[in-house]
Amino acid sequence: MPELPEVEITKKGISPFVDSKVIQKIIVREYKLRWPIPKSLTWNLNNQKIIRLRRRAKYLLFDTIKGSMIIHLGMSGSLRIIENSQPPLKHDHVDFIFDEYLLRYHDPRRFGCILWTSNDPMKHRLITNLGPEPLSDEFNGDYLFLASKRRASSIKTFIMNNKIVVGVGNIYANEALFLSGINPKHKANKISKMRYIKLVSSIKTILEKAIEKGGTTLR
Repeated sequence: MPELPEVEITKKGISPFVDSKVIQKIIVREYKLRWPIPKSLTWNLNNQKIIRLRRRAKYLLFDTIKGSMIIHLGMSGSLRIIENSQPPLKHDHVDFIFDEYLLRYHDPRRFGCILWTSNDPMKHRLITNLGPEPLSDEFNGDYLFLASKRRASSIKTFIMNNKIVVGVGNIYANEALFLSGINPKHKANKISKMRYIKLVSSIKTILEKAIEKGGTTLR
């Protein structure tokens, strides 16, 4: 499953090819993903300029003047910049065609999603209740300590809760807790503020290194 660092790497990789570029045509070969791709997607995006590509948690947001396309890669999804002449392979479900290349969505297990909203995507039902970004200033030791006050769950379960903080998957949670010297089974509301400060620092360090070392073939 693509984790937050991989989604961030994908965003950085495709940004030069989609930011301020016009989608000339969309080809949908398979509408049945985790949720059906809306039929309105094509006429909302055809001949539209991508004003901005941004990421919220593991969602990629393609903003236009008409609204935003929301993409989640699910368990096995990927986005690749390829030549227009390259024929689709099995599980290549959607092509977003630009002038000299296309952005291809590939998803063997079809657990990802491609949605459209004409409203603020940050208020979309899938996004509005998410916790802060782990690399943001909002995510700090004070915040995490206060959020843990009424949480009797294990610390590992607590930091993997997307309503508390996004993007701390199983592997990153294990590494951060180990680096901080915290037993993953300890109850979240029994951990001191100082240890939460150290834990936040560990989470940020691990995710930053994962983004720096990560890589994917985008073209």
